[in-house]
Amino acid sequence: MQGIGAGFVSSNEVELSPTMSNSSSLSMELDESTETRIQRLISEHPVIIFTRSSCCMCHVMKNLLATIGVHPTVIELDDNEIAALPLPDTIAPAAFIGGTCIGGLESLVALHVTGHLIPKLVQVGALWV
Repeated sequence: MQGIGAGFVSSNEVELSPTMSNSSSLSMELDESTETRIQRLISEHPVIIFTRSSCCMCHVMKNLLATIGVHPTVIELDDNEIAALPLPDTIAPAAFIGGTCIGGLESLVALHVTGHLIPKLVQVGALWV
């Protein structure tokens, strides 16, 4: 689970590792910095979650989004890579919707409870209603 390059964890989970490079949007150019790769992934995916492996909060985030009908891209980062996230406080899991960090689980649930999550997902094309 360590390093930089795309390796599949499951059908919608990806980890960064050093060796793979192909034509998919999850491919990594070996000469990209960690920060550049993370920014590219954020811009390429309407809903993306960065997490540590075996993170129970990430599991809850994925389940909430799946209940709504959204299946986010999930990227597992090691501790060194988490520091490269474009956040004032390095937290994981961190969810991005439409390229904007919405925060962790608490922020995602707050958006949902206040009725702002579904319109935001529709706006970025991750959900059709």
